Amino acid sequence: MGELIEFESDAGKARGYLALPESGKGHGLLLCHAWWGLNDFFTSLADRLAREGYVVLAPDLYDGRVASTIAEAESFVTALEEDGGRTAITREQGALDYFLKHPAVQGDKVGAIGFSMGATYASWLATLRPQVASVVLFYGGYWGGGVEPQDFARETTTAFQGHFAEHDEWEPVEGIRKFEEVMHSEGKRADFYFYPDSGHWFFEDNRPDSYNPEAAALAWQRTVEFLRETLQ
Repeated sequence: MGELIEFESDAGKARGYLALPESGKGHGLLLCHAWWGLNDFFTSLADRLAREGYVVLAPDLYDGRVASTIAEAESFVTALEEDGGRTAITREQGALDYFLKHPAVQGDKVGAIGFSMGATYASWLATLRPQVASVVLFYGGYWGGGVEPQDFARETTTAFQGHFAEHDEWEPVEGIRKFEEVMHSEGKRADFYFYPDSGHWFFEDNRPDSYNPEAAALAWQRTVEFLRETLQ
């Protein structure tokens, strides 16, 4: 359904996977991949979201490289974030700029959905760009690029939803709960869910050691409902 495209950013030319709904138009949704890279799972997920009526763009932060092991993914992330993630977030912003000018994208607000590493970039993007109306986080927390959660929560109009594992060795629960608490204290929407008997990557069906089909199905249902409510 989708295709690889190129777009410009302040960090240079970048590429991504663009999927259009059957109608040819819809609200925009940025898909921020996990540390594995833009693999078949994430391109298939972009197609799946497009079938729900969204124009989906998944920026490729690794320029075509895909990790198959944790060690390989760790090496990719280390190289990507040598500059503190600035190149990566600049590419995400370039993707957003491309998106906002695309004739298929309706409205001047978009959503973002991020997984693990991608979740941190989705939340960071929301601190920089008010066009991001809603963010869905999967087993990754808030990373504001220096913006304190309390300051962000006070000013933002972005709605958040989060899907987290009950047992997650990679993402401490304390930081997630703190961000949720701060958002609620400022009267902002943050619907965070913790899934029992699940671990990191529970949504990704290409990770048989981690995939939890029951939790993934419920998280998908909640995600679709949230996006319909917040992207109008």
